[in-house]
Amino acid sequence: MANHKATKKDVRQATKRRERNRYYGKTTRNAIRDLKAVTDKSAAGEKVTDVISMIDRLAKRGVIHKNKASNLKSKLTKRVNALA
Repeated sequence: MANHKATKKDVRQATKRRERNRYYGKTTRNAIRDLKAVTDKSAAGEKVTDVISMIDRLAKRGVIHKNKASNLKSKLTKRVNALA
């Protein structure tokens, strides 16, 4: 365990950040899963914008890499456009 005051604070902050990042990441993964389950094109079209903004926020916060965000958005958009 850390002995310096500043290092103890850094451990506390890192723990908070890690929990927050895990929450946002899990919430986004659940939203992606729900979007993939939708079969109606109009419903998926409305939902995809929300999911894409969630993915963008993850990339901005550094939870996921920006290229991973681009890949996810591309795959989701293709999937929604392919719905009949």
